[in-house]
Amino acid sequence: MTLQKPMLSKTEVRKLAEDFERFKFEPLPQRLWQYVLERYDIDLRSKYADFPVSPLIGKASGQLSMEPHQVLKDAEAGLGFCVLKTLIAQDAQGNQSMRAWAIPITRMKVERIKGQDETEGWTVTWVGRGWHKSFEAYLRFFDEALSIGAEYGMLIVPSIKAHLPSHPDEEWRVGEYDFTVGELLKVWRKQNPNLPMPIEFDFSPTLAGSEFARRQERILKWLVNVPKLIKEAAKKATEMEASKVICVGIKVFNAMFDDTFQIEMLRTLLEEAAKGKGADFIVYANRLFDPNREYEGVKGIAYGGPDLSARNLRVLSQLSKLHERGELANWLPLSGTGNICNGKIAFEYILCGCSTLQIHTFFQLPISCYAKRTGSKIQRALHQLLFEPENGLIAWLLWMRQGTNQLANKPLRVEPLTKID
Repeated sequence: MTLQKPMLSKTEVRKLAEDFERFKFEPLPQRLWQYVLERYDIDLRSKYADFPVSPLIGKASGQLSMEPHQVLKDAEAGLGFCVLKTLIAQDAQGNQSMRAWAIPITRMKVERIKGQDETEGWTVTWVGRGWHKSFEAYLRFFDEALSIGAEYGMLIVPSIKAHLPSHPDEEWRVGEYDFTVGELLKVWRKQNPNLPMPIEFDFSPTLAGSEFARRQERILKWLVNVPKLIKEAAKKATEMEASKVICVGIKVFNAMFDDTFQIEMLRTLLEEAAKGKGADFIVYANRLFDPNREYEGVKGIAYGGPDLSARNLRVLSQLSKLHERGELANWLPLSGTGNICNGKIAFEYILCGCSTLQIHTFFQLPISCYAKRTGSKIQRALHQLLFEPENGLIAWLLWMRQGTNQLANKPLRVEPLTKID
């Protein structure tokens, strides 16, 4: 079903219009979720995996989350969480099988892009992949980011990429998992001794176009084994049960196959989790990959925009319907990402079962694209995403509440397919 414009009462429209105009020139409230709860009776608190976040909106891993000053801006703007730039794993001797993904970022290009349905949007293009500085520099960065997060109440999540066998006879380089996870846990547990560490494993979009990911059975084996290796590494490092020290999320990539295989990838993760061996949550999904697209002399570029959200939502919609019909072995918390550039798209991810939203491109648009005239791009994006009167997330959530009888006398809480205590 194609969603139409939310039909709201005159009072609701007036309140949203007032806030949209007011916050064009004033800072957003420091406790943004609390303001929205008190004014609109909508609770934007949610959970990233099993971690409370306020609000449900955070920053996805990428070039905007690789410096302490960037993390500080995220915290000051009121994001609920920040996923750090992806660290390329290494073993104790410094060997990196995925070194090809540790490429410094060149000039970025923010540009308009048109989807297959003629919808216009934005994409950011650059040559560069994971963390290209030293391993030790990442640990220092992680430590600083955790301190910032603790001060502002913003969850900090590291992201890694480690060895993936490229042919059936290749053995897993377990040492990369053991050393990298162990070192990250040392940093995390110094500041959070009683909490498990959330971590994302990033199956990056550029992986889709490589020789690594040409066979479906190989990809499915990765999805089965990666969560196990991360949890085994955590257990070795701490001599504790993995569930007490680590919470593993898999960031699924858009493979160069059809939607049916995307569902098979997700089913595999859910089935393994049902056995007690798999991931604890899923991030869906990485950018699309065009093997023919060129940028600064490099052929084969990842891209976003309308086609990305269209595909992601199409797949997640199919998955949520399977869940509703009881045809899945399990369900895991979902964090949605991909072309979340307005309230309607954010709302559609929530309808598909996502309890949190990760944004990256929408935080990088030209300043003239935002209605808000003060503050950082993060603040301007949040203002537009939430308060835009006709297409903001709050407007869509108010519209949804009108048809949800069981929410009478209760704030609307964003957690559609997993329960918050």
